Amino acid sequence: MLTWQVAGHGPLRALDERLGRAVANGHLPTGIAEFWADLGNTAVALPVLCVVMVAAGWRGWRGRSEEAPNGGAPVRWWLPPLAAGLTLAVVPALVVPLKLWLARPGPPGMAGGPHDGFYPSGHGATAAVAYGVAALLVIRGVQGRRAGRPALRLFAPSVVAVVALLNVAVGLGLVRRGYHWPLDVLGSWCLATVLLAVWCAVCDRWSGPMVTR
Repeated sequence: MLTWQVAGHGPLRALDERLGRAVANGHLPTGIAEFWADLGNTAVALPVLCVVMVAAGWRGWRGRSEEAPNGGAPVRWWLPPLAAGLTLAVVPALVVPLKLWLARPGPPGMAGGPHDGFYPSGHGATAAVAYGVAALLVIRGVQGRRAGRPALRLFAPSVVAVVALLNVAVGLGLVRRGYHWPLDVLGSWCLATVLLAVWCAVCDRWSGPMVTR
């Protein structure tokens, strides 16, 4: 629906641009907004994900002798971190064609830049996927090691809440600095949600039970 409104110059797009101008002219300090926006940079998000991938891979390698409950093949410990890296790699492969196809002009400060094509936000999608799949790797590993402990009941919701707030901050920073319209960010979150759901489905289907060591 968001893409249709953007492509067809619908009423939601007009409302989006009014809201974007209001946020861009808001009172949030530009330094804080710039810091938040930079968290969506690949140079920031990729190293964070790589650290989590290495930690998840190391933990899985140490527990590689674990077998499936039915006595089948060993757990594919390498699949979740590998799939995490591939999920982030897919982001530009999806975002760039959409940007070129829709060619949405950016906010006033960006519209005169070297190119049009601001929907969906690459920074927004990168942050949502990188930090999102990193959080899922952490949750998967911790629940696998300490399944059943009452103290962990709030762990997954807490991690999800932190990542959600982080991405809201990234989106707010992008709009406040005039790098994107709000719908650009929302569209990137929708795309990221699909990619994260695919990662979960692949890992649940083919990686086997979580490592318990």
